[in-house]
Amino acid sequence: MTEANTTLSIAIASGKGGVGKTNLALNLCFALHELGSSLILLDADLGLANLDVLLGLSPEKNLQDLIGDATAENVVIPLAGEGFVLLPSASGVAELVEMDEEVQGLLLGKLDTLFRQYDFLVLDLGAGISPTVLSFAAMPQERIVVITPEPTSLTDSYALIKVLFTQRQIKNFQVIVNMADSEKEAKNAFTRLAQACERFLNLPISLLGTVARDPMVTESVRHQVPLLKFAPNCQAAQDIREIAKKILERRTRLKDLIARSPILKPLI
Repeated sequence: MTEANTTLSIAIASGKGGVGKTNLALNLCFALHELGSSLILLDADLGLANLDVLLGLSPEKNLQDLIGDATAENVVIPLAGEGFVLLPSASGVAELVEMDEEVQGLLLGKLDTLFRQYDFLVLDLGAGISPTVLSFAAMPQERIVVITPEPTSLTDSYALIKVLFTQRQIKNFQVIVNMADSEKEAKNAFTRLAQACERFLNLPISLLGTVARDPMVTESVRHQVPLLKFAPNCQAAQDIREIAKKILERRTRLKDLIARSPILKPLI
């Protein structure tokens, strides 16, 4: 009998760079760990990875080594005590960016047993709509699209959702509005994106939460310390914790569905 799956996989994506996606992914993971969840954070921005930079780390091994003889246990890096690890990627490695679906499938098959040890598998994807990004965005059970109120972010995020919906038949999208100057600005940005998805795709999307623009975010990046450790009481950190609570509640509500679903859907 196959053991029921208990891991919720989440892709964190964005239509364009510069919206704070990677930093948000990292701190959401710290917030989920604070709430008692175990998780593995996969740097899936293949070839342009920078989660290690945000953490001030210099990994000896990364995803590229898994294509060879390295084991998953040799590559992961513990981040905060038990039950929270990073699976780093590499920067400036064309082999990872151009990895075909067969190699991706072999790589992820090698990681499946590792993934099943955690409550959450969080994938920090590259920005945009490259074939590699689309493949990884389609595999997890859930998707979070990070936007900012800027018009270019809304346009590119709509393009990402449209391609995943029309080409990959993905229908479940949640949105986080990042770097918002006010709650009103954040809600207006989400409404514009949601209306475009409803009008042109007949596709409803959900607002997961908003994160305020906060100078402590820049300072934490400069010091290479996660925001939730650098300035745990700042407004952005509080906003991220509220979103993490919603994600944890959603995992509870989806428990039966998760048990019947693969952690990562096959690459087809």
